[in-house]
Amino acid sequence: MRIRTAATVLSGAVVLSALVLPGGAQAAEHPGTATDLRAFASQSVQPKDALGGTTFKNGVVNKGKDIVLGVTGKKAVPVTFTAFDEEGVAITQAFLWQGTDSSSTDTITGGLESDDYPTCTETPVQNGYSYSCKTVFTIDPAVAFKDGNGTAGTWKLFLGAYDLYANASYDDDVTRTKIKRAAKLTANASPEPVKKGKTITVTGKLSRANWTTGKYAGYATQPVKLQFRKKGSSTYTTLKTVKTSSTGTLSTTTKAGSDGYYRFVFAGTTTTGSATAPGDFVDVR
Repeated sequence: MRIRTAATVLSGAVVLSALVLPGGAQAAEHPGTATDLRAFASQSVQPKDALGGTTFKNGVVNKGKDIVLGVTGKKAVPVTFTAFDEEGVAITQAFLWQGTDSSSTDTITGGLESDDYPTCTETPVQNGYSYSCKTVFTIDPAVAFKDGNGTAGTWKLFLGAYDLYANASYDDDVTRTKIKRAAKLTANASPEPVKKGKTITVTGKLSRANWTTGKYAGYATQPVKLQFRKKGSSTYTTLKTVKTSSTGTLSTTTKAGSDGYYRFVFAGTTTTGSATAPGDFVDVR
């Protein structure tokens, strides 16, 4: 038997009163299923009032990878988790949230609400029912984070459920993920061609997504590696580490030894994704 799930990245308080049936969805048809979960949810049940015995585990957001967002385009973020209840689950719901108190509008930030209605698959097990659940958060940075870049960083996965008797359960920190601003990096090595032993200058720029302006802007004072790959090789070697300027630009020099490719590599930060510039070939004569 399958049940429906509402998946959400919400602004405002994350409370179990938000656990309402999505339009057209029905509660699991088990004997004893509560017939009016909407009415029950409207009673503004707070997490502290949760009465159910549903437990959650194995939460995975975006297949365990950071969520890296540019300034345009929607990103589909898969989420999976498992739930267990002795009597059975009627409906579940998921949120990504930031803050210190998932029930307070003063300590939580959020983003875009998803219209997806994912599913859970029920399996009878010893002492109850296990549910394997999957859903997708569709995040548009131009909408979800247009009011500020400060939301980049760690987010928590909130999972809640109603059992078949409309008792609520929740876990507001099942797992964590990072939502990061995308970065871009360029590299240009010159002169081309160059005599062996002469100086090569490699310039470039590191920029990152600014969700507020909808544009990319230079990322200042960040460590970036200059790497070289000899022609015919598949391996890059780090030559040195340099820092970006106050505007995100890069400029450094090295000696020409042999034909090959030069590139810059940025490892990323807690709020910004990694970036690698395409290799720029230099012919050494």
